[in-house]
Amino acid sequence: MTVAVVTGASRGAGKGIAVALGEAGATVYVTGRSRTAADSPYGGTVAETAALVDEAGGTGVPVHVDHADDEAVAELFARVRRDHGRLDILVNNAAKLVDITEPGGFWEKPLETADLITVGLRSHYVASFHAAPLLIANGRGLIVNTGHYGAVAYYHGPAYGAQKAGADKMAADMAKELRPYGVAAVSVWMGGLDTERARAYLDKLPPEARPATRRESPRFTGRVIAALYASADLMTYSGRALIGAELGARLGVTDIDGTVPLSLRYELGGPPEPHPTLR
Repeated sequence: MTVAVVTGASRGAGKGIAVALGEAGATVYVTGRSRTAADSPYGGTVAETAALVDEAGGTGVPVHVDHADDEAVAELFARVRRDHGRLDILVNNAAKLVDITEPGGFWEKPLETADLITVGLRSHYVASFHAAPLLIANGRGLIVNTGHYGAVAYYHGPAYGAQKAGADKMAADMAKELRPYGVAAVSVWMGGLDTERARAYLDKLPPEARPATRRESPRFTGRVIAALYASADLMTYSGRALIGAELGARLGVTDIDGTVPLSLRYELGGPPEPHPTLR
């Protein structure tokens, strides 16, 4: 049985990833701050996601965690240790987002936009800090930071770019230190996702301004992560930032409607190759 923790999974990417890991039969600890649907304008709770994990064939474990609270994060992983004594997969997805789609320079937006670097980059580090001993105890493990083309392309401003670029480098450096223990760390770049937040934003646009391109299901990334963990080549990918669409094609993963999402490498750029000392 695979044991996974998916942070920031009340809705959006984390929710889809958790459900997809449930499809693969995993026990998934679903974390987030939302206790009721009213806690966010986009709805969703950790309990709702955990129930969907159950429906998908896994075991969902809802845990209310504010990832700005280091003690709460430590208790989360202490619970995983008590329950299982090990961990297979950690997906770092929790992020504190304000409305980053509004026009204007970074100096014209709320200063709390920078909180994305706290809950979104620092929180990845804290969760990985507590997860690492459990992954090492397992003898095989995977840390995934959810990434995006914004690591190399302008996308939503400097706070977003710094968080995504930082998450890529963090995965590379963690991979270097974890390699002797059989634990991989990667960043998986997601494309445009069909999430509650994205749908709300697109609904505000006039019909002619809405992009016609199909958006990825958040579950696609979860399917890619499950396939990567199951792959005999897991450690060959460790330390890299990987475009989910490309990795999915290589591993034979399709989206929930059977389609194969397209890479945006030639529109937005691709991940740089890690320095040889990180391999």
